[in-house]
Amino acid sequence: MNRINAMATMEQVKALREKTGVGIVDVKKALEEAGGDEGKALRILRESGAAKAVKKTDRETKEGIITTYLHGNGRIGAMVKMYCETDFVARNADFQSLGRDIAMQVAAMSPSVIRPEDVSAETVAAEQNIWIEQLRQEGKPEEMFDKIMSGKERKLREETALLTQAFVKDPDVTVAELVSTAIQKLGENIQVGEFVRFEV
Repeated sequence: MNRINAMATMEQVKALREKTGVGIVDVKKALEEAGGDEGKALRILRESGAAKAVKKTDRETKEGIITTYLHGNGRIGAMVKMYCETDFVARNADFQSLGRDIAMQVAAMSPSVIRPEDVSAETVAAEQNIWIEQLRQEGKPEEMFDKIMSGKERKLREETALLTQAFVKDPDVTVAELVSTAIQKLGENIQVGEFVRFEV
């Protein structure tokens, strides 16, 4: 029985390592802390990885690539600038794969900005006028407007910004978390630059 449990643990370690790119020791530690619960261990690894990744985000990114994605029927396409610190990482298959995934995200989800704070005040103001009218039609009390509007603005910013969108290939992960995992795995600061989306 112990042997079966040990094998299952090794399978868990291998699966989490492939998913996160984290070292064996850290994966084992997270699994032990989570009592063998893979979902919980993944959250622990993401949190610790995000903390490590934040430390790297101040480092300068002078290298990178431009990646593209074309939808199967050729009617939708996207182009994204991806930045890293060294030419070595720019040529790395994992970094290039990340770029393609993000270009696919742009093609599929049509974000308009990179970060939530990049959404313009004009865009928010235009939506607020629509929301106020909707709330009045729904008969909501005016004293609740501010709280409801605040929630709607946060949702608008998160859904419009690339980094806070749910990743199309794994909706449990945001694009920012995807980038954070890559930073942890590759050991360099990685930034998403400009992007464009085309549609016929």
